[in-house]
Amino acid sequence: AKVLYDDETGLPVCFDCTHSTQLPGAGEQTGGRPDRAPLLARAAVAAGVHAVFIECHPEPAKAMSDASTMLPLASVPGLLKQLAAIRAAG
Repeated sequence: AKVLYDDETGLPVCFDCTHSTQLPGAGEQTGGRPDRAPLLARAAVAAGVHAVFIECHPEPAKAMSDASTMLPLASVPGLLKQLAAIRAAG
């Protein structure tokens, strides 16, 4: 699979799929759409990123920070299998 490298540094690219779903200005705390993170992660891997950052928690609503963008920990193994399959197909 082709890996995407930064044009300026030549370093591999890591995509942060959970913080990419932040909705700034949604009140006192930043809002988010964590339901979109898996789609963004799959697209990033298909585009050739080297790594994906996924912030997760067993109970996102109880997280001390970034609760509005976190994925439930239980959903991560399935997502990682999907990302590995996309990488293998590339």
